[in-house]
Amino acid sequence: MKYLNTVTLSVFVNSEENLAAIKQALIALVPFNLEEEKIAVKDEVARGFNDQPIHILTITLAKTAHTNAFLKFLLEKLTSEQKELLLRQKESRLDSELTFFIRFDKERWLANELIITDSGTCFHLKMHLAAFPARRPDALVLVEKIFKPEDAPG
Repeated sequence: MKYLNTVTLSVFVNSEENLAAIKQALIALVPFNLEEEKIAVKDEVARGFNDQPIHILTITLAKTAHTNAFLKFLLEKLTSEQKELLLRQKESRLDSELTFFIRFDKERWLANELIITDSGTCFHLKMHLAAFPARRPDALVLVEKIFKPEDAPG
């Protein structure tokens, strides 16, 4: 079953941070070899405070095999408490375009612990839900299916 149309993972890296380590941590959020699958890590440079460069690293997954593999990986990494939190907050995490948003604590993921956060520096996850018909109520049902333990894909 197709649960997601696309997955977008991104992170902001300021000039004081280790760009290579954070890029590797972003890549580690994807459970397959990006190079073999011909998926690039996009690196855009923006200007922040005092004209300091900020790298915006982004990975976009669009093939169903890739989004399903990512979703399986994500569900294995999240605790049941985190899944329950996402279900409780599903209304506020879903936008009008049917994109579901999650942020993960950057420092904790650099230490190999995937923890949902609502503040601070983080990795950003946008999952565009493959709800049919493409309406909010159907997308919310899909979120339930994804994060409820007995219904979870995988």
